[in-house]
Order: sequence, then structure tokens, then C-alpha cells
Amino acid sequence: MQEHCLYSTGELSKRANVSVRTIRYYDEKGLLTPSVVKESGYRFYNDSDLARLQKIIILKKLGFSLDEISDISRDGHDKEYINEVFKLQAKILNEKISRLKQMEQSIRLISDELSSRQDVEWNKIISLIHLLSMEEALRDQYKDATNINARIELHQRFSLNKQGWFRWIFDKLDLKGGMKILETGCGNGQLWRDNIELLPDNVHILLSDISSGMLKSAKQKLGKRVKQKDHIFTYQRFDFDKIPYPDESFDIVIANHVLFYSKDRHKTLAELKRVLRKGGLFFCSTYGHNHMKEIELLAKEYDERISLSEIKLYDLFGLENGAEELRLFYNKVELFKYEDSLLVTDPQPLADYIYSCHGNQMTCIGSRQAHFERFLQKKTGRKGLHVTKDAGLFVCTDLQ
Repeated sequence: MQEHCLYSTGELSKRANVSVRTIRYYDEKGLLTPSVVKESGYRFYNDSDLARLQKIIILKKLGFSLDEISDISRDGHDKEYINEVFKLQAKILNEKISRLKQMEQSIRLISDELSSRQDVEWNKIISLIHLLSMEEALRDQYKDATNINARIELHQRFSLNKQGWFRWIFDKLDLKGGMKILETGCGNGQLWRDNIELLPDNVHILLSDISSGMLKSAKQKLGKRVKQKDHIFTYQRFDFDKIPYPDESFDIVIANHVLFYSKDRHKTLAELKRVLRKGGLFFCSTYGHNHMKEIELLAKEYDERISLSEIKLYDLFGLENGAEELRLFYNKVELFKYEDSLLVTDPQPLADYIYSCHGNQMTCIGSRQAHFERFLQKKTGRKGLHVTKDAGLFVCTDLQ
């Protein structure tokens, strides 16, 4: 190799139009090792190094992470592998384009809203943006009970509070015979499946959900278990913004982890209160900021691009901000925190939980599921993975 074919770090940075700091960073990461390191410590690069640097720059512009670029460099002659990597990246970019289009739609709707009003309702605007970006994901997320079942299994198997979330909620309800109960957003009916033997006689329970797939799952799994009991379960599909029942139809109304999906929470809360009898009880549960935070961090450790939820639901309606909204409708609002955490010792339910989330994880993981599950196995190890739970229940009523 001739001396004049070598470039110092400064010369290489000028030829590639990147900073010296960037070259040194790639060197530290093992992506761009100099061809010559002299006794003085000076580092020199040849034309092949320049070509490798240009490839790194191009892949970075296409959105690849440094870990992916390292894999591509290592397996650069595997045509099938490279093709799969580029297909995956194209899918990720398409998702970004879709999100940008949703943002454009949000901006147009906000512009129309502002044109028709004298003031700016920022809370309404923020909620509108969040929910527009969630709508498509939620439609796919809750078309049936598959995803919610994966989440429930993780909690049931690894929760340290042996009472269980659904038993804890049920005890708070304090049901009496003859009561009429509405659960909106009932999901797969787990609240009642876990407590079926404790139900008093002659209670009437209406399970409602916007998803016909969820209602089908609840009816199939719950209906078989109540044939011999003296109480009535009915199932009906409707949105909680428009409940097809008269005023004061129910003694208890339940909204378990669903209010953050409302497009107009003021309207939803007004409608839920309309069908609640005077002096009746409204139960609604939600999360706090620390809920399951270790799982989100773990997913990002595997791939920094992963987001298990594009929207933080607790920012919309959570333990920290929910009482303020509820007090607009009820003069007594109490918050009960559920004391619990997880110790996850089996990586497969953890993987299933992550796959069930309504983020971009499946696109980012792509064909690397086996590799990802080995990563989770290493992280859970012998001691298991401790996961924070931050959930609770608001109990609301009007004092007479």
C-alpha cells in the first residue's frame, strides 16, 4: 500500500463530508476501523475505508440503526439477508409516511376548528391529535381478544399480589341482588369470568363493547359458565358515547381501562352518567406513569426504534390527571391504588405481551423474533425480571 493512498481522519472527514467526531464514533463502535495505525497513534484510512464510510452514511440516511448497519456489514455478501433487511426498512418507512399523513389530517382538522372558534381549546386539540394517530392501530388491536388475552396472562401468571386485579375490582363493586350493571368496553369478560361464583342472585349485567370480536369471545367463554346461575348476562355492541338506554337505567357503570380511548371524554362521561341512577356508582380504572415501564425500556434496549405505544394512554386519562375530569361530573371521587408488581421468570409470555402492544414493535423486530426471544430469555435469567405496576380505580358518585 502506497503512503499517498492513505487519508488522515481529517482528510477522510472532508472527502465524506462528515465530522471528525462522527468518524471517531464509528471507529469506537467497530464500524470503521482504520487500515493503518502508526506508532505515534495517528490513524489512517484507505479507499476501501472511504467506500465503507460512504455505505454507512447512506444506510444511516435510509433510517437504519448502527446495530443494523453492523449486521449488514458483517453479512454483506448474503443477498437474501440484505434483501430482507431492506424490505423491513421499507415497511418501517411506510409506517412513518402513514403517521405523517395522520399528522397532516390532524393539522387540517385543527385548522378547521380554529377557523370556526374565537378561542383555542388546547385540551381538545391535543386529544384530537392523539386519537387520530391511534384509531387505525386500535381497530386492528381490538378486533378480537387475542391481544388482550396475552396481556391478561402475563399479569395472572407473574403478579405478586395473589388477590388478582379482577378480584380486587369485584370486591370494590360490593354487588347486591337485583342490581343492574353496565360494563362498557368489557373486552373478553374477564372481570365476570374470574368472579362468577361470587355473584349474588338476580343481578342483571350488560356487557358492551365497540368490538363485535370482543363480545363474541366474552359470550363464548362466559356464557357457558352461567347457565345454572340465577342471574342474567346480556351482550350488546355500542359506543360509550351513545348508549341506547334511558336515563338512570343502571345502578353501577364500569369502565375498566377504556376512558383514554374516548374521542371526547366530556361527552363520554356525560353519557355514562346519564344512564346511571341518582346515587349510583361509577367505577373507572386506569394506569399511572410508571406502569410496566421496565418492559418498554427492555424493548428499546433491543432496538432503540421500538415504541410499544405511539401514545402514552396515561397522559390522556391516568391516575395523575383523571380525578380532575371526573370531578366535573361527580361531587365525590375516590382513588384506590392497586398494590402489585410482576416478577417475570418465563420469557415467552413476556414476548407475547410485547407483541400484543399497539406500537411499532412487530415492524422493528420483523423476522428476528427468535433472536428477540433469546434476548428476553437472557434478560429474565434465573432471577426473573421485576416489572412495576401502577394501576388504580376511581370510584365516583354524587353525595345526596
